[in-house]
Amino acid sequence: MDLKELLGEELYSQVQEKAGDNKIAIVSDGSYIPKEKFDEVNKQKNDYKKQVDDRDEQINDLSEKAKGNEELTKTIDSLKQQNEDTKKQYEDQIKQQQFDYALKDELTAAKVKNPKAVKALLDTEAIKLDGDKLLGLEEQLKGIKESDPYMFEESQDPQDPPKPSFTPGTHQRGTNNGEPSSLADALAQKFTPKQ
Repeated sequence: MDLKELLGEELYSQVQEKAGDNKIAIVSDGSYIPKEKFDEVNKQKNDYKKQVDDRDEQINDLSEKAKGNEELTKTIDSLKQQNEDTKKQYEDQIKQQQFDYALKDELTAAKVKNPKAVKALLDTEAIKLDGDKLLGLEEQLKGIKESDPYMFEESQDPQDPPKPSFTPGTHQRGTNNGEPSSLADALAQKFTPKQ
């Protein structure tokens, strides 16, 4: 749905008039990334790059010093292996974060009341992240919707009348027949000497 359909012809023309050459977009279509998510992923990427650059520099320094020395060559090889392991660990961590963000977004879009509870019911090993899509999630959510529909928000049809709700009222006592209106009044009435 574009902005013109959402606002209507008259209101859209007023907005266009006020906005001038500035572009206006609807960000609820998934093309917008929240700033917190961007900052977190960007910080991790920068930390990762800094660590890799530091290790590469250390390895190059040792390589220069180790020419002709077998013990230092072994140390360099060990450091190279540690560097590769750390790189793989960070890449796995970033992939897991991307998966978690995508899963959270999909659960929110599916109108799940408690994402943590639904995530515990999911077989996350069977769900694969392919770009921005989670493969295998839809089938699992359908199964949970059928077995535990209370975990999802109900979508109301605009044609259905709203469900009646019950609001408890307060019962006023003691306004007639000399009955006390509270426990304190009842105790005072009971233990006050009568004249």
